Amino acid sequence: MTTEPPPLLADGAQLEKVATGAIWAEGPVWVPLRRALRFSDIPNNRILEYSETTGELSVFAEGVEFTNGRTLDLEGYVIECSHGRRAVQRDTAVGPGDEHRPVTVADRFGEVRLNSPNDVVVSSDGAIWFTDPSYGIKREVEGHPGEEEYGDRYVFRLDPGTGALTPVVIDVEAPNGLAFSPDESLLYVADSSRSPADQENPNPRRPRGHAIHVYDVVEGRHAKNGRILTEVSPGLPDGIRVDVEGRIWSSSGSGVQVFTPAGERLLDLPVPEKVANLCFGGDDGRTLYIVATTSLYRVRTSTVDAAGAARGRRSDVSPPPTT
Repeated sequence: MTTEPPPLLADGAQLEKVATGAIWAEGPVWVPLRRALRFSDIPNNRILEYSETTGELSVFAEGVEFTNGRTLDLEGYVIECSHGRRAVQRDTAVGPGDEHRPVTVADRFGEVRLNSPNDVVVSSDGAIWFTDPSYGIKREVEGHPGEEEYGDRYVFRLDPGTGALTPVVIDVEAPNGLAFSPDESLLYVADSSRSPADQENPNPRRPRGHAIHVYDVVEGRHAKNGRILTEVSPGLPDGIRVDVEGRIWSSSGSGVQVFTPAGERLLDLPVPEKVANLCFGGDDGRTLYIVATTSLYRVRTSTVDAAGAARGRRSDVSPPPTT
């Protein structure tokens, strides 16, 4: 007798638009102490927050140097990517009433600048892993014109002890979203090179992919045995998340698609606007927030984010100490 897998969405769940007004919404993270979903409106160069307490959307900060992907570190601070600063930065504004105050944690690879860090995850040892495509230096609305100073686009790991920055994935053409499996034995990397950064003069010899790649994580610091998990279609994968069962939730041209760890598609959730990214949030972690072009959507699910579950929800603790 075959047992049907449990549904991915909560009983009676319906997609709901909760806010709008962006040009290109990106980089969502749930900030528990504020009971808010924080995300970027990249072309407008601002950060927005949607409050679950008030149901209102507000401007959290302006003139933010084109921030993009973000996550929480082990202390509950926000780690975010800045196209404009070509940097990964830490923001301690996680408590009620706090204001944006980012501090750069990485902006160079050796003697040269990074391209435009795009998305970021923090592993259980505190290491910061981030993607570095070139969208922010090749597209005027997403940053400032610039050159690929190290000549390529990598995924990096920032060591929490030494501060050393090491390339861990070098074979993905346009590394974008990334996420770990629940036990951190696998690293998933989205390739969005079907949409090349330099739209006016794309290099015809460069690949044009739209797949989610997967790597074995060795000794907590090396990404080995890279292979394609699945190609996302229609469109391409941008932001991705992994739930506690190891399923991969990805943006796509049709909305949100969910895959098994073997790459089998389980769900295609239609969204009326082009989806850039997504994350789990809400007090119980079961609300999937979706940033899609101009708007913010949400839907209730039957699961929670793997990284958030591993670290515990921080909505019932005091704010981290300021430093």
